[in-house]
Amino acid sequence: MGHYAQKVVINGVNHLKRGFDQNKDQTYFLAQLTSNQLEKALFPIGHLDKKEVRKIALDLKLNVAEKKDSTGICFIGERHFNDFLNNYLPAKKGPMKRLNGEIIGEHTGLMHYTIGQRKGLNIGGIKDIVGPWFVVGKSLSDVTLYVEPDGNHEALYSDEAVIEDVILRGDVKDGNYTAKFRYRQEDHDIYLEKIEDHVYRVTYLQGIKAVTPGQLCAIYQGELCLGGGFIKSVYKKGILCPYA
Repeated sequence: MGHYAQKVVINGVNHLKRGFDQNKDQTYFLAQLTSNQLEKALFPIGHLDKKEVRKIALDLKLNVAEKKDSTGICFIGERHFNDFLNNYLPAKKGPMKRLNGEIIGEHTGLMHYTIGQRKGLNIGGIKDIVGPWFVVGKSLSDVTLYVEPDGNHEALYSDEAVIEDVILRGDVKDGNYTAKFRYRQEDHDIYLEKIEDHVYRVTYLQGIKAVTPGQLCAIYQGELCLGGGFIKSVYKKGILCPYA
């Protein structure tokens, strides 16, 4: 696999380890691989940084040696991401509102937006509002997108999440770990607690911005990625965040 990640065996269990190049580490995307799957995987560039990989490619005269870094999703090619989604999911337009109910405009489909998003909202000309707008919530029941002109709005923060379809490698007990809730996010201190098989509670009393249902939560202990699961719901002070 051409991923910036490494594999180590501890007490007979295959574990995932962060890539040497911390700027390119991709363990977040691989968090749900099982130990058996890792046994069959090789990470030939995981111990290298990107500069070394490019040098090897140049020495071997590979035609991709100086290719621009990819920042998109490899399996959809050069297509616009919204166009890709529209091929498989019907887009349903709806109102774009502030949390006080004021209608700001119309969105192109909730699937095109994520919590905390700033770009691509196409909001302008609002009286007395200076600066960018941010997505602070979604409501599937009435197809409403909620926005506010505040990138640190309290609605963006939560202190607890429930994650499901959790895969963990080794004997991972309830306790203190770190987690990433999106790629290239800094590590956050969390407390991990099992609720039932493959379902866990992740608590972060310091509050974290834009923890979003449907995205992956990857669990770490130092350099090891212990596993991960998909965010089912988020809470603040024990109350379900209604528009997350």
